[in-house]
Amino acid sequence: MYVGRIVAVGRTPQGRNAVLYRVSSRSFPNRRTLRTARGLAVVPIEGHEKDIFKNPYIAYNAVRVAAAPSLGGQPVATATNGSQTDPIAEKIASGMSIRDAMVESLAVLDYEKDDFNTPRIAVAVARAGEEGWCGIARKDALLVRAFPLVTGEAYYFATYEISEPRADLVSPFRAATADDAAQWAIDGGKFADLEKPVCSAAALATDAGFDLAGRTV
Repeated sequence: MYVGRIVAVGRTPQGRNAVLYRVSSRSFPNRRTLRTARGLAVVPIEGHEKDIFKNPYIAYNAVRVAAAPSLGGQPVATATNGSQTDPIAEKIASGMSIRDAMVESLAVLDYEKDDFNTPRIAVAVARAGEEGWCGIARKDALLVRAFPLVTGEAYYFATYEISEPRADLVSPFRAATADDAAQWAIDGGKFADLEKPVCSAAALATDAGFDLAGRTV
């Protein structure tokens, strides 16, 4: 099944919280994950840089980590399918709660004004949090929900077909490292059944914060 871009938030069997993001694409498959000073970005591969003039939504920061004053300075990892990553992370860093940062950013940016009215999707989790936050801005709805984290499982949803955060959209989740988590988003658990993977990005909690890793198919 093709569902477009995918986000997930979960907890490993070792008790490490994580966020995952995967690009699945039919229109613009020539992309990769790039480590930057801010986190992990999705960008066109060499030779396809001009694709951004065909669709301005295909390059963006996908994963960022920010210290949350509202949680005593605890680091929070955010993963999204677009430019909403930055305001969500920055609002968390300024003192907003995860919920409010996600609601405000998704409401302001709204769904993408492309040929498909692509929803904006987002997930976020604190390093030692007990809940994962999931949000989506669609043409017909704005939804932000929190789900209790379960060891060895990840909540997931996508831009198409499964475009609503739901408690029953759960995949097994196993990862010992951030690299493992990024690979899991490509071909692990329920993600293995989702078509046309291009690249992925993940943040996995550590004792000090979050490790980041990306994979390109």
